[in-house]
Amino acid sequence: MKGYRITFIRHGATQGNADGKYIGITDLPLSKEGAEVLYEKAEQAGYPSFQRVYLSPLKRCLQTAYIMTPNCQMIEIPELVEMDFGDFEGKTPQELKGDPAYAEFLKGGLDNPPPNGESARQVVTRCLKALTKIMDDMMTEGLTNCAVITHSGIIMNMLACFGMPKLPPMEYACGFGEGFEVLVTASMWQRSGAFEVLGSFPAVYDEPRGEYFIDAEQDGK
Repeated sequence: MKGYRITFIRHGATQGNADGKYIGITDLPLSKEGAEVLYEKAEQAGYPSFQRVYLSPLKRCLQTAYIMTPNCQMIEIPELVEMDFGDFEGKTPQELKGDPAYAEFLKGGLDNPPPNGESARQVVTRCLKALTKIMDDMMTEGLTNCAVITHSGIIMNMLACFGMPKLPPMEYACGFGEGFEVLVTASMWQRSGAFEVLGSFPAVYDEPRGEYFIDAEQDGK
């Protein structure tokens, strides 16, 4: 049975990440240090060639693609953008401490968005739209090895919701320039909207994930 391999990769670091800010839809470029880390990882790990790269339209993802997959065809998917943190965009948890709206947001839940922001349910819904676009394109074009360069929150939501085995989102947190490989079969996707998670990417950078989950939660991915 034909399989479709997709590698989900988190973008490189921005200054907003370093500052610990929520930068969901804030369109920041990679920091100098963030780009240097990606170049170093690309040289050491030898990122493979992909037939096509799908990516979030935000600068940090596009710049990551040019560093990691410079010779691949790139297609922007609007639904791959990070969560909209609304009034919390550009702020740190410390700055929001004491804000009742922030305390309420931290309680979590699918339908508990930040003020003027996006709920987790809305994020999951567009994650499914993005995956459907990607799978339709790969199957139509006969592509069997592609990459998705996006944000930590999107990767965690996609793999937790549609990946097998079923694991909590924090199990799919990853570092900058890192991610996970999955295998999709047409029958499994069309029957249950699911895929198999093969493992982390690249394996040489498989570090403890809990610390990255904390980082992702605070810096807005």
